Amino acid sequence: MRGPDPEALLAAHRAEFTDLAVYGLERADPDKSAHTVFTGPQKTAAALLSTALLLAFLLDWRTALSWTFAVVNVVFLLSVGFKFVVCMRGARKERYEVVTDAEVAALDDTGLPGYTVLVPVYREANIVGDLLGNLGRLDWPRDRLEVLVLLEEDDTETVAAARAANPPEWMKLLVVPEAQPKTKPKACNVGLLCARGDYLVIYDAEDRPDPDQLKKAHLAFAKADDETVCVQAALNYWNSGDNALTRMFTLEYSFWFDYMLPGLDDLRLPIPLGGTSNHFRTEALRRLGGWDPFNVTEDADLGVRAAAEGWRVTVVNSTTYEEANNAYGNWIRQRSRWIKGYLQTLLVHLRSPVRLLRTIGARQAASFVLLIGGTPAGFLLQPLLLLVFVASFFVPSDTLGQVMPSWLLVISLTCLVTGNAAMIYVGMMGAFRRKRYGLVLWALLNPAYWLLHAVAAYKALWQLLVKPHYWEKTVHGLSTAAHHDDPAGRAVGVGGG
Repeated sequence: MRGPDPEALLAAHRAEFTDLAVYGLERADPDKSAHTVFTGPQKTAAALLSTALLLAFLLDWRTALSWTFAVVNVVFLLSVGFKFVVCMRGARKERYEVVTDAEVAALDDTGLPGYTVLVPVYREANIVGDLLGNLGRLDWPRDRLEVLVLLEEDDTETVAAARAANPPEWMKLLVVPEAQPKTKPKACNVGLLCARGDYLVIYDAEDRPDPDQLKKAHLAFAKADDETVCVQAALNYWNSGDNALTRMFTLEYSFWFDYMLPGLDDLRLPIPLGGTSNHFRTEALRRLGGWDPFNVTEDADLGVRAAAEGWRVTVVNSTTYEEANNAYGNWIRQRSRWIKGYLQTLLVHLRSPVRLLRTIGARQAASFVLLIGGTPAGFLLQPLLLLVFVASFFVPSDTLGQVMPSWLLVISLTCLVTGNAAMIYVGMMGAFRRKRYGLVLWALLNPAYWLLHAVAAYKALWQLLVKPHYWEKTVHGLSTAAHHDDPAGRAVGVGGG
């Protein structure tokens, strides 16, 4: 592959690359960086809204409570309803294969371009050997493939384990210089500066992508228009049977990547990227400014930023298998980081609503707010609706009616039941889509799963105020299940293998 050796390049430009990885995006356009959490106008708007709400409750608390609860119901129903409608649109593409196996088999390896694989790794000494083995299965000519394993300078244990694994020549170990913030996007920015491939993909340390995924992504780019900057593969889990948490996690990912993202793609709406298996045109990614190192859900932000710049993200029918989080505390840490990143992304792109409308249009802007804002809103509001639902069984109706009107209580219960029924249904769809029929009835536990999300969401909201850029580390390698592909076989169509 042409270009200077990545290890030598990083050694020669250590300070410059570190500075660019951290501050490059912010210097180019401060409005796109999450380094500043709340702008002056946002603080003013929040203060005015809080003051108005407080005065309303002081003047007439019953009327204020009724109006507030009515807004809660509308926001919750819009959040869930949007996802349901998009998933139904994605279901139309269930039998559509973006790239067929025959097309992959017909590829001439001699004409393939260079491909860079970035693998950010931190405190993963226990699985780094599996990582190298999984990436070794990728079907791409070795003289046009480079894997850059991005290691943190202070993580001496993982650095030692990676070197002891004796990686082949086409796998490079890049030790990212110590600098704050210590986040995955900062490490990926260093890798982007050193990358030599025409295409670039991100994988996490525990990932096991389909061997032909690079070729499918290459063919998907060949079929796409010049505005396509990224091709997102589906994610799913090989350890869904560990416990109830991994089963629910698998149902969630199945509907999200097999129905939600294809639906967004079909409607030409902004797609929030997954944290892994997103394939880029390298130069286009550089023009976008890479990742925001201060955003803890940098993938979702990048997908929205691409849409705002007129670029398109699409999906491809290939799957990367990961390890589902099977420890509840570990899951809360991971999910709270994701939700905090969604809130960061919402704040960043709503700094100038008028500019957002002008750049992506009203339809895409509404989709952005409903998805990026509606997702954490739905989690935050679910306990409030559930509390009223439970109260309706134990509090006399005349007493409850003194707090808010009966018609609003009926609407609230209808929203709660309808919203949860919709999410149970799409969860079941995801199980059928992946032919994991044993998971179908587990979708009935979705209301309880959303309560876990609520815990993570309130933690995320608190951290947004006190530790906005703190990256909560997710521990991998906890599952004792054997590594394997989808136990039911690979599904056909978008999200399949």
